[in-house]
Order: sequence, then C-alpha cells, then structure tokens
Amino acid sequence: MNNIGVLMTCPMSEYLENQLENRFNLFKLWNHSSPNPHFLETHSSSIKAVVGNTKIGADANMIDSLPNLEIVASYSVGLDKIDLGKCKEKGIKVTNTPDVLTDDVADLGIGLALAVLRKMCVCDRFVRSGDWINGDFGLASKFSGKSVGIVGLGRIGSAIAKRAEAFNCSISYHSRSKKPNTNYKYYSNIVDLAADCQILFVACALTEETRHIVNRKVIDALGPKGILINIGRGAHVDEPELVSALLEGRLGGAGLDVYENEPNVPEQLFSLENIVLAPHVGSDTEETSKAMADLVISNLEAHFKGKPLLTPVL
Repeated sequence: MNNIGVLMTCPMSEYLENQLENRFNLFKLWNHSSPNPHFLETHSSSIKAVVGNTKIGADANMIDSLPNLEIVASYSVGLDKIDLGKCKEKGIKVTNTPDVLTDDVADLGIGLALAVLRKMCVCDRFVRSGDWINGDFGLASKFSGKSVGIVGLGRIGSAIAKRAEAFNCSISYHSRSKKPNTNYKYYSNIVDLAADCQILFVACALTEETRHIVNRKVIDALGPKGILINIGRGAHVDEPELVSALLEGRLGGAGLDVYENEPNVPEQLFSLENIVLAPHVGSDTEETSKAMADLVISNLEAHFKGKPLLTPVL
C-alpha cells in the first residue's frame, strides 16, 4: 500500500502519523502553504484517502480538488468537519472512531462537573498561594444526588448517565426522539429539560439543528444555580449568551472542554471562579489516542484491501 496517497490535514497524533508513513505515501497538508496550487497540481491525483479531525476535516473544496479520493477517515467521533453530502454525492466512504473514546469523554464530563461544584481549581490556587494559613477555604456544593439533564443520549451521553447514576443523581434527557430501553425521563423540549435539572451536560452531535441548541432561553431556564457542562462541540452553545449569563450571575457555573472558535476562548471567562476550562482534551489520553489511531489505520487498510469497514459512516 506504500504507493497509495493519504493526505493528513493537520498534526494529530505522532503515533498515527508514524503508522500512516509506514503503510502509505503520506502527505502532510500543514507542510504546504495554503493556498498552494502547485501542491494540488502535483499530488492530487495520487491522493486516495484523507485523514482529518475536529480541526480540519474534508470540506467540499478539498473533496472537489482530489479527483481520485475514495475515503475520508476521521480521527474523531465527530463528523461536523466533513461534508457528508458531498461525500455521498461522489460515492466517497467515510469512517470515524466511535466507542474507543466514549469512556474518556464521559470521565472528563463528570470530572468537570465535580471540579465546578467542588471548586477544585480555586481550591488548588488557595493552597498554592499560602492563603490556607489565614483561614479555611469555605463551602462548595455537592455533586451526589443532583438532578442531571443530558442533551444527546448517544454513546457518550449514555456513559455520562451511567456514571452520574453511581452518584445517585436522577437522570433526564433531550434528543430528537425518545430512546427505547431506558427509564430516564425524556423531554422533547430542551428548555423544559434545563428548567428541571441542576446540571446540564451537552453531549450530542453537532448538526445544523443542534448548532446553538443551548441559547439564552435554555441558559435562563437552567438558572443562577444551574451548571452547564459542554463536552460536545463549542458551537452547541451560543457563546456570547453564555459569557453574559456567567458575568451577570444568571448561570451558576460552567465546565467547558470545547469552544466556538477554538483555540480562541473569550477572555471574559478567565477571571471567573465558577467555571473550569479545558483545552478540548476529552479523548486525549495515551490509551485512547492509540486506540483511535489504530481504528483509523484499520479502516483504511480494510478499504484498500476490499474488506468491510470497521466503523462506516457512509
């Protein structure tokens, strides 16, 4: 397969990069200035696969510029950076990396909720600054027993629910339709869900329907004691409305791993003590990074050997 051209859109995983180089003719898009007509003119006909992620996937322009493209493999479970309509139109196969990252993302979601409620980052600064010698830290809020709402009861949402149940939390959810085989309370309206929970987790896929699904109405329904945890995509939340709600005290707190214009984060958030910010690291553990890379490689090898894809999207 060393003669098969694979285009990697941006740096992702050194292990993945090495595995691709060992098996294919790897092109690294970030090594070429953009736009670079010469690069495309020289190599486009030999590129049969694109490997992308949550930063750079495969948009319509890229797909159209690669006449022999056969497959797009996402080093992510998310598909919002891939033009699925264009892939379907051209008969291009698409894969992603579900399941292998579910535990890590769900773990981080619960961790963010605990960190916000127990003020763990503020506690850390309190100890490091030496302020403890002047008096006790004060009180935080418990996680156990809280009412939890989940937007999107897919793999990750279900894993969050399972973990929250272990803390004796009541679980309710919103999705496009009611899920079978679950006793969790279903809300067809996300505003009603937000009004009836204390912690709202966002864990759905990003589509045009879910873009800014958490808007001012949802934030205000969650209220000044409510906590928002977003481990989905930044564009799920109307970010200016979130910032103003936190600054005005209309929302109790937030734990964020994703942002609308990554890596740019609203600077107004930096001074707030009722939020915890993570740099989109939901699946970034050594174990899961390797498992995701192995799945990308396995899907590519299966395709070029004429075998069924392991995790087909299209």
